[in-house]
Amino acid sequence: MKLRLALPKGRIMGETAALLERAGLGLLGYEEESRSYRPSSTRFPDLFLKVFQEKDIPIQVAIGNYDLGICGLDWVEELLAKYPSGDLVKLANLGYGKSSLYVVASRYGGFSSLAQVKDGFETVRIVSEYQNLAESFALRLRLRRFKILPIWGAAEVYPPESADLALMAETSMDRLDGLDLVPLARLLTSSAFLIANRKSLANADMSELLKSFRPFEVEAEEEPPLPSIAAARGEKAPQDEKRVRLALPDGHQQHPTMEFLERAGLRLHGYCEPLETRRPTLGLPDVSVKVIRPQDMPLQVANENFDLAITGQDWLKDHLYRFPKSPVEEILNLGFGRVSVVAVVSGDLAVRNVMDLRELVKGGLIPAVRVASEYVNVADRYARDRHLERYKVIPTWGASEAFLPEDADLLIENTQSGETLNRHNLRIIDTLFDSAACLIGNTKTLSQPAKKAKIEHIIKVIGETAIKGR
Repeated sequence: MKLRLALPKGRIMGETAALLERAGLGLLGYEEESRSYRPSSTRFPDLFLKVFQEKDIPIQVAIGNYDLGICGLDWVEELLAKYPSGDLVKLANLGYGKSSLYVVASRYGGFSSLAQVKDGFETVRIVSEYQNLAESFALRLRLRRFKILPIWGAAEVYPPESADLALMAETSMDRLDGLDLVPLARLLTSSAFLIANRKSLANADMSELLKSFRPFEVEAEEEPPLPSIAAARGEKAPQDEKRVRLALPDGHQQHPTMEFLERAGLRLHGYCEPLETRRPTLGLPDVSVKVIRPQDMPLQVANENFDLAITGQDWLKDHLYRFPKSPVEEILNLGFGRVSVVAVVSGDLAVRNVMDLRELVKGGLIPAVRVASEYVNVADRYARDRHLERYKVIPTWGASEAFLPEDADLLIENTQSGETLNRHNLRIIDTLFDSAACLIGNTKTLSQPAKKAKIEHIIKVIGETAIKGR
């Protein structure tokens, strides 16, 4: 039986490649500049290798799609916090890619210990990518009431205005200090781990492959205690009811958003490449700006953490499919960042449309259609609307094209030109909708008298620029 090993993209990819080279696996096609998701091993030619976003690897190993995987311990523990009795096994600490998972608060939040948090808030708001670990922490701390705010990233920007605590990974406490955050607790110290599927360990012969990793296994190091925290620099500031809160995107949408805002005459200090701060300043009185993930914006606007935000119509639609009564609405189509959200299959799969996939299920050729996507709610709606009857949606965290054809049958993805899809032998069988950048707002806050004039001014300036750009 061919063994399957899942390897990480992103932050620990370079160190993982170096370790596998020292282990003598002789990998080809596993480097930062490689466009392939399927490297190969000269030493183990029958070993099937696949490259994923790191966060996807624990679940792929846990469900048995892969026998082994390499990823950070933080994402392993995040999955085990929800499924402690699953088939995920930690085999070896590989020692590199170190970070710590901290519970942090803003230096200006008005408190400097967990006891103060526990006693000082009726409902403690905790923001994190690690929502299972965040919930587990809140339960262990016996918080009377708490609310977990799940996000895709940039947790550091939410306290103190939009959250009381953040649970986030960081490589050093010096970096936390630079973000004006104080660590109240360290939940775990993470490094790269070799993980396995329990059933695969019992049934497959991995002895030769595992032997390659043994020289690199390390013991966990004892962490120094957290430093004592000085008294908070100020009382928690009350929410300014007159201040307009604007969210701007990071990532792929940042550069076109920067260009658009410059054309609109809205010059921001610190909103540049590379990103200097997640709290840039805008030369308008009573307007505050934060830079967050576009995926998080609709929910954050719905929760009234922001009044306005620039995101994609695709992420707004995904949000509204899940929360059809959400108070979030599109105010302006900004026209840039155009993509199409499409249904994609492997180029080797003999289907012309989604109905052909349904026939494969009816004919017993596949048990169910596996639909992989970052757009979980769009994917679920599409499958239901196309009457796929037996299907399951597989959430992904990027690099979704890697899932076809071994780990999914259908992909719901965005594309500009289709070039990336063609490069990975993928074929579009349907177009769901077109998407562009848009300005969104909360219907409840748009009409607040204290903010209305400022919001209308921002909308007017942005709207005039959008019209000129068409």
